Amino acid sequence: MTERPLDLNAVEAFIRIAELGSFTRAAEATQTTQSAVSLKLKRLEERLGCRLVERTPRYVELSARGAAFLEHARELLEVHDRAFAVFAGARQRLTIGISDHVAGPELPALIARMNAQDPQLLVEIRIGSSGDLLQSFDRRELDAVIVRLHAGRSDGEILTEEKFGWYAAPSWQHRVGEPLPVATMPEPCGVRVIAGQLLDEAGVPWTEVFVGGGVAAVSAAVMAGLGVSALARRMLPFGAVDVGPKLGLPDLPRLPVILHSRVEDGRPRDALAALSAAFRSAVRG
Repeated sequence: MTERPLDLNAVEAFIRIAELGSFTRAAEATQTTQSAVSLKLKRLEERLGCRLVERTPRYVELSARGAAFLEHARELLEVHDRAFAVFAGARQRLTIGISDHVAGPELPALIARMNAQDPQLLVEIRIGSSGDLLQSFDRRELDAVIVRLHAGRSDGEILTEEKFGWYAAPSWQHRVGEPLPVATMPEPCGVRVIAGQLLDEAGVPWTEVFVGGGVAAVSAAVMAGLGVSALARRMLPFGAVDVGPKLGLPDLPRLPVILHSRVEDGRPRDALAALSAAFRSAVRG
C-alpha cells in the first residue's frame, strides 16, 4: 500500500517552529494562528509516529527525532520550490530598506531564512538611516522598510522594542570637568536626536568627538576609547560596558522597531512576514 504523502504546509510549520523557537513566531511567519500551527504540527507528528518538538511553559526545542527530521524537511520544501519554479515564470523582486540602527549581527541569518522561505524570490536589501529610507519608501523606491521611530510619523507596524544604553570601552574613563565625548551617526539619525535632547534636558555638557557613517563605525570609535555612544545592546561590540549609571547619565528609552510596507499579497508578502517574525525572535533573544 502506498504511504500517504506528508502535508507540505505542516512540514513548513515544523520548520518555522524549529527556526524561530516559538509557536507564536511561527504563526506570524506563516500568516496564520498559533492554534493552526499547533494543529499542523500535531498532525505531522501523528503521520510520522513520533514527537518532533518538546514543549514546556518556558521554551520550545526539538526532540532528537525532530532534529534529525529537520534537514530532510528543508530538503523536501526546497525540492518542491524548485519543481514549482519551473512553471512560476520570472522571479519576483522584493526591495527592503533596513535602518543601520536595526540591522544587527543576525542580519545574514535573517536573509538566509528569507531565501530558504522562497529561493525564487529576488530579495534586495538596502541599509541606511531611518529618515533616508522612509523618504525612499515614500517615493515608492522601496517595497518595505524596517526602521526606528521617526519624528512626525505615526504609521507603520511596531515589530518590537529595544532598550538603549550609554556604552563605552571597558578601559575608558571620563575626565572630570570636561564635556561628555559622544560618538554618533550623522543627521538625520533619530537616535542621535533623542540622545542629544536627553543630555541637554539633564544639563549634561557634551560634545561630538566622532561622527560615523554607520553603527559599525560608531562602535569601532567607542572601542577605540574615543567616548560613549547611545546603542542598543544587540548592536554592541564585544566588551562594551554601560557607563550610564556610573556617570549619572539620563536613561535612554526603549525605542521601537517599525515596519512600513506596501506589500499586500503573494510571495513577497509571505517572505516579509517570515522576516518580521524572525526579526522579532532575534531582538527578543
